[in-house]
Amino acid sequence: MKRRDFLAATGIAAAGSAGAYLLFRDSRSAAVEHPGTLDATFAANGDYPSDGDPGDGRPPAFANPPASPNADPSTFDSLSVNGETVRLAPIDVVERWYRRGEARFVDARGLGQYEKSHVYGAVSSSAEQGSSGGAIDPWPSDARIVTYCGCPHHLSSMRAAGLQKGDHTNVYALDEGYVEWSDRDYPMAGTAFTGGGNADLREWTIEGRVDARYVGQYAWARTDGSQEAAPIGDDGAFTIHVRFPDVTGETPVQLSTPAFTVTRALGDLASGTVDGA
Repeated sequence: MKRRDFLAATGIAAAGSAGAYLLFRDSRSAAVEHPGTLDATFAANGDYPSDGDPGDGRPPAFANPPASPNADPSTFDSLSVNGETVRLAPIDVVERWYRRGEARFVDARGLGQYEKSHVYGAVSSSAEQGSSGGAIDPWPSDARIVTYCGCPHHLSSMRAAGLQKGDHTNVYALDEGYVEWSDRDYPMAGTAFTGGGNADLREWTIEGRVDARYVGQYAWARTDGSQEAAPIGDDGAFTIHVRFPDVTGETPVQLSTPAFTVTRALGDLASGTVDGA
């Protein structure tokens, strides 16, 4: 399918929220965002069925769905994240679950990234620094949920671990990440598809180092509405791959680690090893 801009409207803003996920390190909750709660008009990258319930995380009902994938989730690769074992679902399997309406989708990136382009039918429920996450109410605890991000699975695995801590029992992170979904021109919605989803965005690489005692913790890069993260390795090194919309080398980006936080131009952060000095 050829990528097309703004072909099918999928929803406009309305009051209300479909649910919340709890931040266990404090008592606050954050609303789950979706086309019915955002002040934006989204379009799809194809002539797809309408999404009757944008808060349920489900894709629309496609005609002639494919056969069920021949896949055993117990054989999927996995990660240990925040004390949880997170299964990484291959994109070929996830796309069939999607077309068959057999999964709900959660965008773990920043809200600005979600607004620009997201899996059609997904809700925004960002991974948050300093939070171990929680459930999405009122989704059933046994509902199959696929989280995704662009890194390809640092933020999504954190959000998946949080969902599991909130007693969701059938959770996966998309192994290849949203960039691969976009590159394959799978169903997406958003406000901008220039060049197609995220495929046209420049990738910036931020490399840094902290004391090795922080191994297993995360470094975060953030700008307005966008975020990315990466784990800190055994030697204290980390690498964050950033593909944010509407940024240049001059855009201020906050880099936050357990040892330091700095805000510098993105081009400066990507020009060498950042150690907080």
